[in-house]
Amino acid sequence: MGNYKKRIVDESLARKLEGKGAVLIQGPKWCGKTTTAQRQAASVLYLSNPVELQRNLELSNLDPKLLLEGATPRLIDEWQIAPKLWDAVRFEVDQRHKRGQFILTGSAVPPSTAEIFHTGTGRFARLTMRPMSLYESLDSNGDVSLGDLFSTPETISGVNLTQLRDIAFLTCRGGWPEATDSSMRDIVALDQARDYYDMIVHSDISRVDERRRDPHRAKTLMRSYARHQATQANLSVIRADMVANDTDSLSEDTISDYLNALRQIFVIEDMPAWSPNLRSKTSIRTSPTRYFSDPSIATAALGLGPDDLIDDLATFGLLFETLCVRDLRVYAERSDGEIFHYRDAKGLECDAVVHLRNGAYGLIEIKLGGDRLIEEGVSNLKKLVNKIDPTRMKLPAFSMILTATGTYAYRRADGIYIVPACCLKD
Repeated sequence: MGNYKKRIVDESLARKLEGKGAVLIQGPKWCGKTTTAQRQAASVLYLSNPVELQRNLELSNLDPKLLLEGATPRLIDEWQIAPKLWDAVRFEVDQRHKRGQFILTGSAVPPSTAEIFHTGTGRFARLTMRPMSLYESLDSNGDVSLGDLFSTPETISGVNLTQLRDIAFLTCRGGWPEATDSSMRDIVALDQARDYYDMIVHSDISRVDERRRDPHRAKTLMRSYARHQATQANLSVIRADMVANDTDSLSEDTISDYLNALRQIFVIEDMPAWSPNLRSKTSIRTSPTRYFSDPSIATAALGLGPDDLIDDLATFGLLFETLCVRDLRVYAERSDGEIFHYRDAKGLECDAVVHLRNGAYGLIEIKLGGDRLIEEGVSNLKKLVNKIDPTRMKLPAFSMILTATGTYAYRRADGIYIVPACCLKD
């Protein structure tokens, strides 16, 4: 707790507690949910504590109100172990008529909603927590604010001292709080993501719903998923990629089952498609884009380290995109925004669209860097802007190229922002 790095979600949690009786924080294991919640909780119930687990389960069935007693906000950690507590919390919030009563944290969606009879609408607020962004891990200087770009500043400024090899390390290390400890040797920091991956394939993917899944098949799937980061690969493509190391009996239903298990534990977080109003009747692809919740999961699945990424810039580019999407999701939530992807039938793409609740949006292309790739991204952004029908929707508040390299963050003469990832913040 003494080495706690401020999280962007801290402010959101405080605000949600002011407005609702209970707040649910969900996200992958080890991303810092419990630590973040503890800082605003007045009492804690650790449901998974092995010393009290059986007693907690029995009480959740017999008299759940006893588990809810304590100073508020009361944190109930890993609430999904006893799903009946959801309705108990909802009922208690109704009885108390007070806000800020409970914080629930969970690293898995309950395998069944049979024990949950009420959605919690009006009583619960939800927050999704992810591994740390570069700004939260103190690897970005935060010279440029994503939120401020929506006011379309005439100039921005930032200086980037991070080199490509540094970005390769950050991609492999990931945003796991323990791995960002500055006193930890680099090789030990890289081990954290590999250990996390091992726990997924050998334990977590089966424990989520107590259904036995084959670790070898889980590894094969996650390797394939890693190879298809930042693409719209469908199940048949993933299956074809897997059968070389599996068996012909592997079905798309089996792949779907494994992927659903990974979603339930927040290991994968695909990006939905964006459907703007266009001047022409261009067909827009609606398939989601494949992403892990952190790029280090992909590098661990592929057995890659920083040097491997430097030697394979094509793969590096896709995994750097996963890193940027993670960060954009963290930053956008501060402004009540979501991240989408655009692709049409003619092959025109936009890597990320930051869309705010008020309808404002920004277009972002993600590139490792270099004049050729940047100009390619600029061309894509301009083509997409020209397709948007301004009589039916707003034009973008900004267009940006998010890069791995580059000395400066600046606005070009054509209005497009060039921002290194290690200069960006919320």
